[in-house]
Amino acid sequence: MDTLPKLQTAIVGREGGGLILTNDVPLPELEDDMVLVKNVAIAINPVDTKMAAPHLVTPGAVAGHDFAGTVVAMGKNVWTAANISIGDRGLHNLSPRVGAYAEYVGATDVVLMKVPDSLSFEQAASLGTGIGTMGLALFHNLGVPGYPTKPAAMEKTVLVYGGSTASGTLALQLLKLSGLKPITTCSPSNFELVKSYGAAETFDYRSKNCVEQIKKHTRNSLKYVIDCVSEPETMEFCYQCMGRSGGKLVTLEPPPKYLNSRPKTIKTDWVLGPALHGKAIGWPEPMTREPAPELKEFAKSWFTTVQELLDQGKLKTHPLRVMDGGFPAILDGLELLKTKQVSGQKLIYRL
Repeated sequence: MDTLPKLQTAIVGREGGGLILTNDVPLPELEDDMVLVKNVAIAINPVDTKMAAPHLVTPGAVAGHDFAGTVVAMGKNVWTAANISIGDRGLHNLSPRVGAYAEYVGATDVVLMKVPDSLSFEQAASLGTGIGTMGLALFHNLGVPGYPTKPAAMEKTVLVYGGSTASGTLALQLLKLSGLKPITTCSPSNFELVKSYGAAETFDYRSKNCVEQIKKHTRNSLKYVIDCVSEPETMEFCYQCMGRSGGKLVTLEPPPKYLNSRPKTIKTDWVLGPALHGKAIGWPEPMTREPAPELKEFAKSWFTTVQELLDQGKLKTHPLRVMDGGFPAILDGLELLKTKQVSGQKLIYRL
């Protein structure tokens, strides 16, 4: 640690909302369960644009979730899914306290994975948030039958709304590995893309009778739905696709209150990926979380599974769009996401 700089370049929250680039951010103080990583590649996510909103942003806090880089220091009580040493390549996600848009990142141990030789830094950076969030959503909150290392005995259909998103292509792969039948919505231009990630059937979400098509395909018996877009109108769409006997809908944002007030045959739930740390999260409601040690234990099991899948080459990354320009360009990329100018690709920035 003595050879490392005291200050670094980072993108941080601005008073009144939004993000700014600054060159005087202190390096994270190394905690017992922390791994300090020198950043090489950063991925940006829609959630990063939402966290810059005035009512959510914390002035001075480093923004961002996903990165990959080289380990430069380790706390004295670190647990990771793979044996990680200083100099190894690591990918990380879901930081509730230390953001990814910086030269050096303090990675919480349980969600740090070792990058296999088959993946570049850019590819590794693209996996972070999706891996954690989809694991929590599918195998904890939604509770689908089967698991990537123990496929279901009977093939069940699961609807993935937004299959061409980065979260969607991960969900399709994980469901397929779990012995399930993923079907999905997306634009027709992305039909072949989602099929290459495991979609058994595709539906054009813009079609006026899309809900009827899905209900007909599933014989009005759909029980499991995950919404990877999670806008009020997409949650309503997903709700309408559920079968006559009910089931469960999991989203990535809080569902409108009116969905929870409907008949209880359909249960709605939502996930906050950083909760996997098991630590308290002091973000504004409804994202505030009390410590949850049981989620940390789930995270240990889940990231051990994912490390195995990555080492065996069983997970493909989302199509990447590698951008030039370093930190200043990241702010432009966030604006591209905010204005919905990115489809079927993940924006990656190499530092």
